[in-house]
Amino acid sequence: MKKSFLIVFLCGLILTACQQEWVDPSEMEESRIVFRLHDAAYEGETLNRQASVKNTGKMYDRVEFYVVDEAGRVVSNLKGFYDASSSAIQVEGLQEGEYTLLVLGIKGDERQDEVSIRKLQSLSDLWLIFPEHLSRPLQADYFYSNTPFSVHKELGADGWETVVSAPSLVRQKRLAGRVDFSFAFRNPYVRTAVVHKSVDWSEASFFTALSGDGGLSGEARLKVSPLSLDSDTSFCLLPVSDGVPLQGEVTVLTRDYRGNEVERTFDFEMEPVVGNHIHQVHTPVVHPDDESGLMFVTTQAYDEGKHAQILHDAEPKAVYTDAGQRSFNTSRPLQVEAVADGRLHVRFYSPRALKGVLIRARFPSVSDEYLDLAYFDSIPAFADFYAPIPLFSTGGMYRTVSGKWLNLPCLEADLASEATFEISSADAYWEKLQAIRHGWNISFNLYGGDPDKPDGGPAGNWMGIRPVHCREVVAFFLNFTYMIDMPQHEEILRANEDRLYGNGGVTDKVTAETVLRQMRQARSIRVGLVYTGNGVLGLGGGDVFGAYQGAWLNHYADAYACEIMFHELGHVMGYSHDSSFTYGPWAQELMNRFYVDHLQEMPIDSSDYLNSKKNPCLYL
Repeated sequence: MKKSFLIVFLCGLILTACQQEWVDPSEMEESRIVFRLHDAAYEGETLNRQASVKNTGKMYDRVEFYVVDEAGRVVSNLKGFYDASSSAIQVEGLQEGEYTLLVLGIKGDERQDEVSIRKLQSLSDLWLIFPEHLSRPLQADYFYSNTPFSVHKELGADGWETVVSAPSLVRQKRLAGRVDFSFAFRNPYVRTAVVHKSVDWSEASFFTALSGDGGLSGEARLKVSPLSLDSDTSFCLLPVSDGVPLQGEVTVLTRDYRGNEVERTFDFEMEPVVGNHIHQVHTPVVHPDDESGLMFVTTQAYDEGKHAQILHDAEPKAVYTDAGQRSFNTSRPLQVEAVADGRLHVRFYSPRALKGVLIRARFPSVSDEYLDLAYFDSIPAFADFYAPIPLFSTGGMYRTVSGKWLNLPCLEADLASEATFEISSADAYWEKLQAIRHGWNISFNLYGGDPDKPDGGPAGNWMGIRPVHCREVVAFFLNFTYMIDMPQHEEILRANEDRLYGNGGVTDKVTAETVLRQMRQARSIRVGLVYTGNGVLGLGGGDVFGAYQGAWLNHYADAYACEIMFHELGHVMGYSHDSSFTYGPWAQELMNRFYVDHLQEMPIDSSDYLNSKKNPCLYL
């Protein structure tokens, strides 16, 4: 083809370097020859596996090139440069003859591999030399090509023309081979319980030098250092020099829900490492827990499940204000059920996570004992977890509460309805939640407001409650129903019993025992958000409870915000404004101050869990 031939090129981005004479491209003559570089794929590559070197946004970080003549000598007095924008080498000044273009491209930092790059005088000279003590995979990728081409003259219509015969693309091949490690687990909960994976190689002989003609030479007998397979599972190694298969062992360390660790080691032998090839080492992991039916939900397993959250900011109002979909009892904020399709459903009305949670289940038609069904490293705040129960798909081995092991067959999903559950955790937070003995049923109500409108769509003294407020409702009522059983709370009521009076005024004495009984009475309330445009800050009575936005945000540390809350709780308990439970010491002094002063002892002991004051969904 003529000097102006067009070579197709894949877009690239490169740091430039060259050999022979460095020139500014603007100074080159129109007779220049252009070679466009392209990375050849790994031979036999079918999967888009992870790259061994991080992508820097450039095709190469360094490029070296030479042109040698038919005798194998480097051509001197040649002008050339590497154009990073087009990933092309341009040269000029060649006479007629047969030539070879030698190109070395490097991705990554070759200094980490301690390589030496020598200048060439002839095709047979050593060009790239690796240290003989290199005992780890290559940190950079090295690409090489040697491309024959010719330059000759032809007589054309306009006289003699320079004609270049060359490939349309210069295909660069990798010097190293790539070793990819993969694993297969029979039990998915074993896979996500892996603590550490590693590979330890046997000693092998590797080439250490590349010549200008592409020949490999040199030899180093090395043992590659043990490597972690926790994040990177692909590694580049120099080709082996003796054609001997590479051997080693893969180690997999896992943990179980009872705190034990299991280490399994698997030997492997792979074909000799060859440049520009992918070598697969696949390990089918055989593990003692392969037959276990327990759902060991590690943090990794939970994250991979992409489970939903309740009461998140984008949750539709038709969902969170439907008591059939969003309601809870404060003494049972962690809701567990086996749904009809055989899945485990765990929903958590809590602003903070709960760690180390064991869920046991009993199926009367199977066993009188509770079985260890699921263990969670952590159940996140406002979790809404669904996952298939293995017992309804494959069966398996289950540990009973007495320590026995049962090998259970696959059960029909309709048995899910007979399941009962026990929950245990060593988390101190769980101990506080368990201390809530007198729970209130909580649901959320719009009371005519519209949370989709910027002003909340006021309706009378109400406006549309949003999820940001609902989450604070959960926090406050967990704390309140915990507080009513605190010994210090009982003490302060008994110590101030003479200041407690009912709807008949100060002479209508109410005993501390009566107040405790009223506070501990099972109740169901529908909670809303109060509109302040009419001068109202709170509403309460019967099954209705509401407070304005500021009270929900500040109940943790603001005694006045708590006064509003307890004023309305006084109404819920049946008291009027003539009592001490609204405009009186119970709401305005005893309860509000007790809540603030004892916050650190309560389940939700900080506003930081929700950080609602910075939530963009608040009303302005």
